[in-house]
Amino acid sequence: MNFELAQRVQSLTPSTTLAITAKAKEMKAQGIDVIGLGAGEPDFNTPQHIIDEAVQSMNEGYTKYTAAAGLPKLKEAISNKFKQDQGIDIPASDIIVTSGAKHALYTLFQVILNKGDEVIIPTPYWVSYPEQVKLSGGKPVFIDGLEENEYKVTPQQLESVITDRTKAVIINSPSNPTGMLYSKPELEAIGEFCLKHNILIISDEIYEKLTYDGHQHISIAQISPELKEQTIIINGVSKSHSMTGWRIGYAAGNTAIIKAMTNLASHSTSNPTTPSQYGAIAAYNGSQQPVEEMKNAFEERLNIIYQQLVAIPGFTCIKPQGAFYLFPNVEEAAKLTGYEDVDAFVKGLLEEAKVAVIPGSGFGSPKNIRLSYATSLDLLEAAVRRIHEFVNHKLQ
Repeated sequence: MNFELAQRVQSLTPSTTLAITAKAKEMKAQGIDVIGLGAGEPDFNTPQHIIDEAVQSMNEGYTKYTAAAGLPKLKEAISNKFKQDQGIDIPASDIIVTSGAKHALYTLFQVILNKGDEVIIPTPYWVSYPEQVKLSGGKPVFIDGLEENEYKVTPQQLESVITDRTKAVIINSPSNPTGMLYSKPELEAIGEFCLKHNILIISDEIYEKLTYDGHQHISIAQISPELKEQTIIINGVSKSHSMTGWRIGYAAGNTAIIKAMTNLASHSTSNPTTPSQYGAIAAYNGSQQPVEEMKNAFEERLNIIYQQLVAIPGFTCIKPQGAFYLFPNVEEAAKLTGYEDVDAFVKGLLEEAKVAVIPGSGFGSPKNIRLSYATSLDLLEAAVRRIHEFVNHKLQ
């Protein structure tokens, strides 16, 4: 049967992260000793008190539908989290719980974009931003977060690409893939620009709990009441509480946008998984010690592995301030080792050094690679040692 797929999916770019991860798993299944540094999830299990709460909820019969926007008790817990962490007053009625933060973003784009509307996306970007914008009929407009500015963008750059079709700008802080954080003055400048031009700010804060070396996450929505009204916050428990498979995210902000997202969810997912919502309530209302312990472990790994990574010939890397990724510029290393580009270098690493990393081209930054340090320190050190030996061997 010849069946033509919809144009909206024919234009999608497959996830580079998933492709590399799948190849590494295939090699492992063949008995090849591959170290994978592509993971976008913590290597810790979900804290036990969260698991216990979810199990108890199921045993008590809480296995039915909930409201499309999520359990009121969970939305209250999220509202309290905003008050405690950022000093922001966002009522539960202005929050929608979704099947992961990715689904929150997807639903948001569906309700705010008409055909041809533009969304400004700083590069490097998380791989799904442009694809979700395209699926909503919108147009991704890219601006370069320059390495010399820690991969962050400025109001001047935003000004250079704004048109009468510009609908929103995405700010991801801490960033996937760079690990960089926007400072309060930087956010104030971007916020002033967005208020001036009436541009919606989409603030992806999924890595907010994972910041290091004294750096602190600041939400652009906490800077002023005006910016709170101009911002939709995207967040979830996946990274902060090691709950990636539980699929609980949320969006918070403008009443009309959240209501529209809720209406759309009622005709798509109905509601996020019920036991997962009870787990998320425990995540926010229970002990935060496991979150702190995980953060401390990531920070320790970062401080050790960063020094080893930048010692590799042809590698330069700004030290990340958050998340759990390193994003070195390896263009020089690729040239030194005889590869035509970084993508080919990444392929060589996998095939010869047996180390799987993600090429930066998937994030709109073809000079870089992304390495996750969400794995054990022993494996991290072994992987960096293999990369170093691979480069040195090519240089001989």
